[in-house]
Amino acid sequence: MTQDQDTEDVQQADSLEDATTDDNSGDETSHGDDDGNQGHDDLGSEETEPEVFPAKVVKDLRKENARYRERAQKADQLAQRLHTALVAGTGKLADPTDLEFDEAHLEDPDALAAAVDDLLARKPHLRARRVAGDVGQGNRGKTGNGPDLLEAMRGTL
Repeated sequence: MTQDQDTEDVQQADSLEDATTDDNSGDETSHGDDDGNQGHDDLGSEETEPEVFPAKVVKDLRKENARYRERAQKADQLAQRLHTALVAGTGKLADPTDLEFDEAHLEDPDALAAAVDDLLARKPHLRARRVAGDVGQGNRGKTGNGPDLLEAMRGTL
């Protein structure tokens, strides 16, 4: 809320209070109310009127709460992305999303490493696979002098 809104609410409350005291000042002859109470307020009664806030105040509070909820949701999403990136950084899992999110992993790298190791002990098929051996592609260096088409043609000419 802004300061102008606060000032406006205070002025409204003051004007309501003035109107209430003006209504009571003209009726000086009666010292009690219809129930026979002699000037006693119902402070002890259990039925008090609920406090009602102006619609603008409620609307502003709802907007503010919505902003906080959006911030919290965004913070949760960023924390999950960070967790996934930290797990991927270990290089131990084929899919970093296999390890469930835990906030403790964000603050303690040892807890993260222990959780990854525990998961791999329970489910070794989740381990990242490393390519090993020769797949038969790429530069293999110089090969021996085998049959050559050019040499074969020279021999026949």
